Amino acid sequence: MVNQIPLSDADLSPVKKSADGTSVLSSDLAYRRMSIVNVVFYGDPTTPEPWVLIDTGLSTSADRIKACAALRFGDRRPAAIVMTHAHFDHAGSVENLASTWDVPVFAHPLEMPYLEGQASYPPADPLAGGGAMTLFAPLYPRSPVDVRPRLKMLPADQTVPGMPGWKWLHTPGHSPGHISLWRESDRTLISGDAIITTGQESAYEAILQTPEMHGPPRYFTPDWEEAEKSVALLASLEPELVIPGHGMPVKGENMRETLHYLADAFRDIAVPKGGRYDLNPAKPGKPGNNAFR
Repeated sequence: MVNQIPLSDADLSPVKKSADGTSVLSSDLAYRRMSIVNVVFYGDPTTPEPWVLIDTGLSTSADRIKACAALRFGDRRPAAIVMTHAHFDHAGSVENLASTWDVPVFAHPLEMPYLEGQASYPPADPLAGGGAMTLFAPLYPRSPVDVRPRLKMLPADQTVPGMPGWKWLHTPGHSPGHISLWRESDRTLISGDAIITTGQESAYEAILQTPEMHGPPRYFTPDWEEAEKSVALLASLEPELVIPGHGMPVKGENMRETLHYLADAFRDIAVPKGGRYDLNPAKPGKPGNNAFR
């Protein structure tokens, strides 16, 4: 099973539920769990200011996202879609939504090949441990989506289009161009899959959503050295609120302590032993670190 750092219900961020099940965190932040993954809505529905969608869920999520957006923002389309990365559970509906709304899709330059139909992700790791989600990982889609010509690079100055006061942070490891979003004014972090708060490797844990501090999902993380650096970066921010790609948002001092513990003991807690992308030195006669087997 996957090592974990328990959190308690006291570490969960307070939310208000909308009629459709959307969880409202503040006047300008809400999220909706779409089966196994979260999508985030940024923007204050009481103002005419633009709103932004962060990630797009599974390929079956488009209609629910549109319905949630309509309930929250009326007939206003978003100013942009921002992608933390392009794995199947985050980019599944991006083609549908970008076309329907005719809006730009922003991503890190290193993630763009997976969003313009050019490259597939590395093979999943069925040896990463944890349960059914890991065992079935080789069946998950790895092929790219294609949102050209709406696809655009995130600004080099780290600003986020449509999200004043926010900056994007390159947090690779789970994917080459993975990003997290950070607002310094209230220390809010949208972490994507760089850190998550549920045992995503286990179908049981993913359904139950018991709060725990985790590194990125093991079965789809090929570069653990970069993932370790990314978690250390996020811990150094001392966030007050973390909104993850999987699991429930968490807040407060104990959350920060567990995040630092994850960063300090990352190789023991997060990295699978004996998996496809094991960081341990290669044994004689076996491929080296991070080799495709």
